[in-house]
Amino acid sequence: MLAALLEDEHAYTAEHSTSVVEIACAVAEECGLPEAVRERVALAALLHDVGKIVVPTEILDKPGPLTPREFELVKRHTLSGAAIIVGTDPELAEIAAIVRASHERFDGRGYPLGLAGEEIPIEARIVFVCDAYDAMTSRRAYRRPWPEALALAELHRSAGTQFDPQVVDALTAIVRRQRRRRSDLAEPH
Repeated sequence: MLAALLEDEHAYTAEHSTSVVEIACAVAEECGLPEAVRERVALAALLHDVGKIVVPTEILDKPGPLTPREFELVKRHTLSGAAIIVGTDPELAEIAAIVRASHERFDGRGYPLGLAGEEIPIEARIVFVCDAYDAMTSRRAYRRPWPEALALAELHRSAGTQFDPQVVDALTAIVRRQRRRRSDLAEPH
């Protein structure tokens, strides 16, 4: 229901969330996480941006840089999302906590709580990396999509500060395997 609501409010964000689910599930499997954790990753990835329904569309689709005030509104989407999720179904409190932490940085300089390293749930660390990768490799109102190699280079540059290095390595392994498969399929036999 929440995913459908997000699609009604902002179709691009809903498409992005679906892509993040696919990537995040692959990363969770690559990391060898148990099935219960992988299920939480999938649900949190699907709902990670649900709080954006309270952010005005003109801010989400703004073609230029956000003002400090607009950026503060966008940053609150993790808290709004967590509140919406728990308000919809209190049994989803664990998923809400993951969504709340989905913009925490590995070095502790993220938001909203300033969690660092292992304080951040692994599910949130996975969603954060996959969210960033999909955002970089997708067309946005303010820029063209980045090539895979450039997006991976940016993730590696920020591994250990913004992102969990092990999660970045897992995503990189997946993208490289997919690239090899595409290359193998493209070669004449």
